[in-house]
Amino acid sequence: MSKSLTNNRSRDSSRGHFHVARLPSQLKLRDGRVIKFPAIMGVLNVTPDSFSDGGQYLDPDRAVARGLEMEAAGADIIDIGGESTRPVGARAVPVEVELERVAPVLARLGARLRVPFSIDTRRAAIARVALDSGAAIINDITALTSDPAMTKLAAEAKCAVVLMHMRGGPENHIKFARYRDVVREVTQYLDERARFAIAAGILRSRIIIDPGLGFAKNADHNLKLLRDLPTVCALGYPVLVGASRKSFVRKIAGESALELEYGTAAVNAFAVANGASILRVHEPAIAAAVVKMAAALAGRERRQASCITTSR
Repeated sequence: MSKSLTNNRSRDSSRGHFHVARLPSQLKLRDGRVIKFPAIMGVLNVTPDSFSDGGQYLDPDRAVARGLEMEAAGADIIDIGGESTRPVGARAVPVEVELERVAPVLARLGARLRVPFSIDTRRAAIARVALDSGAAIINDITALTSDPAMTKLAAEAKCAVVLMHMRGGPENHIKFARYRDVVREVTQYLDERARFAIAAGILRSRIIIDPGLGFAKNADHNLKLLRDLPTVCALGYPVLVGASRKSFVRKIAGESALELEYGTAAVNAFAVANGASILRVHEPAIAAAVVKMAAALAGRERRQASCITTSR
């Protein structure tokens, strides 16, 4: 990551006075491309049972078309996943099934995308295929705790990694939504996992952290983390926020598709104003407008073209 950083004003928090003086401004990938922040990550679920769009893009042709559509709509990263982790009813799938879902999409979409793509997986075998197909980022919801081989793979590949906070697994994490102090505990966990990754050889400049909204967290936990997002940002890593269409947004904003998109847009604007570097979303076109406006209000530069190539 470039040492070029963006100044951000001091903020008061219910937890005391926090000063997030400098936010990351960009992420330099292993192939020399640079993602400018705030950035948009478009969700591409190649699954039959994801909570929002399960089954829509299980067919490889439709998945490839959707990935290209999201790129054209303003996504800076396409996040491809083949295992559902929805809060209720998610079930682990065999690695062979996950690979069968994502491999055709990785091979075809990776050759056509201009923006970087990531692989949303907790398994090194899947991540390896994705990296061989050109993936630049491993998005691991278990923060490198599920598969012992994942850390070594990421370090050797020199790829970027997303380390997310979660308790339990995809099938039962909602049972562990209990905290004495959710902001402190989530921040401490992410700090520990980032330190572990660095010690294992993953470049600090390619670590992204994610507080894991909705993963082992109820609506109140999610709201507290969003309000105190500067505390998470103070760790110094780019922070990814994934609130798109989640149940806490639906609970507060309303059940209709329009209410859900408006509610998601409000959360995303608030997250950018509070220091988020990446928004993981289902509708990049809406998010692109939100990011431009929220970044301008927060005094954070937002480039029209996020991903650019520099010398390595």
